[in-house]
Amino acid sequence: MSKYIISNLQKEKIESYLAEGKRLDGRTAVDYREIIVEDGISPSAASAIKVKIGKTEVYAGVHLAVTTPYPDSPNEGTFMTSAELHPMSSNQFDIGKPGIKAIELARVIDRGIRESGFLDFKKLCIEPKEKVWQVFVDIIAINDDGNLLDVAGIAALIALGRAKMPVYNAEEGITEHEFSKDSIPLNKEDMSLNMTFHKIGKTIVADVSKEEEEISNLRLSIAIGDNKGKPRITAMQKGKEGTITKEDMKTILKVAEDKWTELFPKIKKYAFE
Repeated sequence: MSKYIISNLQKEKIESYLAEGKRLDGRTAVDYREIIVEDGISPSAASAIKVKIGKTEVYAGVHLAVTTPYPDSPNEGTFMTSAELHPMSSNQFDIGKPGIKAIELARVIDRGIRESGFLDFKKLCIEPKEKVWQVFVDIIAINDDGNLLDVAGIAALIALGRAKMPVYNAEEGITEHEFSKDSIPLNKEDMSLNMTFHKIGKTIVADVSKEEEEISNLRLSIAIGDNKGKPRITAMQKGKEGTITKEDMKTILKVAEDKWTELFPKIKKYAFE
């Protein structure tokens, strides 16, 4: 894995701009880049979505398979998220088994979805103790220009929201090569959006570019759902070595609430339109 190199001069320039409330691309510290969603990437998947935020581009696909339930949840389906950080997306990623960044990305996205209650696991049961549906979300990074965590999380939510159930032949115990008109069982009101914030110099920044991401001191990802119109934190993951102060946390939570109010309705509309 190669290291992303950024000069001290560029680092100082980014930090000085942020100290004035500006960024090199013209955004404020908390602005997100434009979100572009494309559907129908793969007709063989239950759903397949491409999401672009700025130049960061991610594919997310959903597929289902019949499996045996876990012993401690015999009447509930299962869920798994995987991530592939392809070398063509960044020279920092290598071919081969998933590295630590891919594993972390998958776990952060998985936890935000799982802990929110978005998936209705009980309705994924076919036959208690015998057969349940396992839902897979596969994430592939196509281009990394910063903030893969949020782009991947948005792609996963939209892919789940648009996914259709496969046709299951109960008599023969096989899954047919076609999809029904039924959506996978979701608790739509429990959807939770992952948003990631970085501290660069003394400034809290949302939707970082690649250069900003590399020079940040700390990172905090927060998955937030809806609690009767108010934000509800469902998961949280800290990254990088920097320490989060009490003031940092207050600022992050305030920015997170503001951005959630702006972004959550848009992403929910994308997921269920």
